[in-house]
Formats: sequence, C-alpha cells, structure tokens
Amino acid sequence: MKNIDILNMLVERGLISQLSDKKKLTKLLQNQSITVYCGFDPTYDSLHIGHLLLLLCLKRFQLSGHRPIVLLGGATSLIGDPSFKLHERKLHILENIQKNTKKIIKQIQLFLDFDCGANSAIIVNNYDWFKNMFVLDFLRNIGKYFSINKMLHKKSIKDRINRIGHGITFAEFSYNLLQGYDFFYLYQKYNVVLQIGGADQWGNIVSGIDLVHRLSSHIVYGLTVPLITRSDGTKFGKSDFGKILWLDEKKTSIYDFYQFWINVSDEDVYRFLNFFTFLDIHKIRNLFNQNQKKNMYINKNVCDCTPQIMLAKLVTKLVHGKYGLSSAQRITKKLFFLNVNKELSKRDFEQCINDGITVIFVKKNHVLYLQEALVMTNLAFSYRQAKDLIASKAILVNGNKQDNKKYIFTSFDKKYDCYTLICRGKKHYRLICWK
Repeated sequence: MKNIDILNMLVERGLISQLSDKKKLTKLLQNQSITVYCGFDPTYDSLHIGHLLLLLCLKRFQLSGHRPIVLLGGATSLIGDPSFKLHERKLHILENIQKNTKKIIKQIQLFLDFDCGANSAIIVNNYDWFKNMFVLDFLRNIGKYFSINKMLHKKSIKDRINRIGHGITFAEFSYNLLQGYDFFYLYQKYNVVLQIGGADQWGNIVSGIDLVHRLSSHIVYGLTVPLITRSDGTKFGKSDFGKILWLDEKKTSIYDFYQFWINVSDEDVYRFLNFFTFLDIHKIRNLFNQNQKKNMYINKNVCDCTPQIMLAKLVTKLVHGKYGLSSAQRITKKLFFLNVNKELSKRDFEQCINDGITVIFVKKNHVLYLQEALVMTNLAFSYRQAKDLIASKAILVNGNKQDNKKYIFTSFDKKYDCYTLICRGKKHYRLICWK
C-alpha cells in the first residue's frame, strides 16, 4: 500500500471528519514520509471499538509508509478530558492508570508493526515528561499562549459552563493545555507533524497546532475521524444492552463481539466494512451492488455469504486472531444449528465455555430465580426489566420459553447435572454452570 494517496483513500472510506490545510498536507504526504500520532487515555484496562477505528487509521498510515506513534495519557488521564462530557469525569489514581497502561500496550501491539524499519511504530507516555515539570514553568512557558477568551468559545467548554449546577473544574479546563503541549513535545522530539483523533478532539488538536506554530513557527496538521453512529442516529459501539464493546475478551466475550458485527444493520454494514476492515474499497462497492439486486431474507447467523458475516469474520480475526474467530464460529454453529434439549452434548457445553460464551458459576445448592440469573448475566439491567422480559416470553431456558416471573431453576434445568443455557430473544446466550 506504500506510495498511495492516503488522504484520498481515507476520504473514499468516509474516514475524515475535519482536516486542517488539506492542500499543504496532501503535498507533504506525496513528497515524504511523515510521523503521525494519536493519543489514548488509559482510564480503563481495555480499549474499545471506538479506539479500534483510530488504531486502524494509524495502521493505514503505517502501511502507506508513514511512522505511527501512540501516545498513552498517563498524565492527562489523571485530569480527565471534559470534551462533550455532561459531568466531571471520575478521578483515577496513578497506580490504576499504570496498571491499565500495561494492559493497553499489549492490545496496541496487536495492530501496529513495531519492527519494520524506519516507519516502525512506537508507544510513548506523557507522564514521562509531565511528572517532573514545575507548574510555574508550565504556566510561564506554555500557559501564556492560551487565550481564556478563545477557550471559553470552544463548544465542549461552553456546553459544560452553561449547565446549571455543574460547570467545569479548573483541572478539566487545563486538559486543553496539556494535550496541546503533547503535540509540541512530540514535534520537537520525534518530528511529529500530524495528530489524528475523534471528531470530539478537534478543539484540543487545533490548540496543539496553534501552540507548535507559536513556539516554532512551523506548520503541523490535524485530522479527525467521524464519531460513529448507527443509521438511526444512536451511538455506535455498544451492544443491545448498552454495554461497551471492549477489545478484551474478558470484558466482552468473543462470541458477543462476533455477534455484535453479525447483527449490524444492512444500512450500516458497508460503511463499517470501510471503517473497520482493510477490504479493498472496490470489493466493498461490488458487494453492495450485488446485494442490492437480491431481494430475499437471509438468516445472518446461518448463511455464510452475507456482508455482515464478512464484517464479523474480518473484525473478529483482526482483534482476536484466527483461533478467536474459530471459537466464535463454533459456538455460533452450536447454538443456531443444534436443538439445545436433544443435541448439545456435555462436550458441546464444555466447548461453549472454551469458545468464550459468557458464563456464570453458581453453587449447585443455591436457590436461583430466573430474574436473578438474567441480572447476573447482564441479559437484564434490573429485576424490573427481567420480570418484563419473562412476562413477554422473550426468555428461553434450555431452548424452552419461560413466562413464569417467579421461576426458580430446578434439577431438570441442569443438563448433565451441570449446565443451563438461557437466552434473551434469538441471539443473546448465557451459560450457567452449576458447581
């Protein structure tokens, strides 16, 4: 993919929301390799699929011959980015941030090449340059270049200030200065000339561009990817239950991850093939044209030729590897092709656990209500919702609908004296393992 017009490719895939000085940046990219960075605050111990989009953009730059840098916000995550947040973020302690950083580094290493010569990726942490910095030096040398008047006009800041009873703290307000300095530091040390981020980061990116220019008289650039929403306008990146889709299989099972992509709507699937895969754009267009001619219902869980299946395969393999994909496919086949009561063997249940189905372990003598199980497995947010789901006959126990709101599991429900499979609707499965 080297020597391709990276900006044009990103435009074709719909991956650019905002871009500074396109003409100059295009010329620069055509004449030389550059260094580009993207920052991630390790406020959690895993990245999610929103971060994945940015990592894949860095990968596209690397495949085009440019050098990617991942900045982990060991310092900025202690403050919290106020961008478009309704309330102040929860403050994290340094020890937790450092633990999260170690886990996230392992995830990042799956997506970028750290041993490919001049454009090998590197990971840096802004805690390394902020931890020994004197506050007076920072305010004198950096703070003087930031106009309060200008900052107050940023939409993300203005929205918080106008919220009665909430406002914004000085710590959050200073986040913009810290991120701006990150850009200048990376420009000085690694000759970084481009920062990428989500569309909600545009204000912070522009501040960094301005700071670099003020301190060095050089021009650097910014690019944002769109914030991803579904065709109906709802936020993308969460399951049907409002849970974030994490890249860590311990937080989001591989099966749930795979099923999420399978159930992407027809209106969204081609856009997400462009966003989250490296499939050639012409193949995606041909796939779209071919499927437009078909006018039939296809069960996405049993047909192996839909664009949703292609999307699920490519993204699951990208994140969880070929063995993770195989496990997701195996468990899907078991749950959608076999009759739970008659055909799932003890080994099948064991394999479901190995393949990553969400499982809870319960003592055999524990009196477990169905409502409680639904909440424990996150199939329901609350006991009230669990009761409503049961009453509406949306819950299956070992393949059989159960509409008794006070149902208690019995020995009859324990297949091989050990396993109970519960399902919400037709696709959201959880396994109870009685020990």
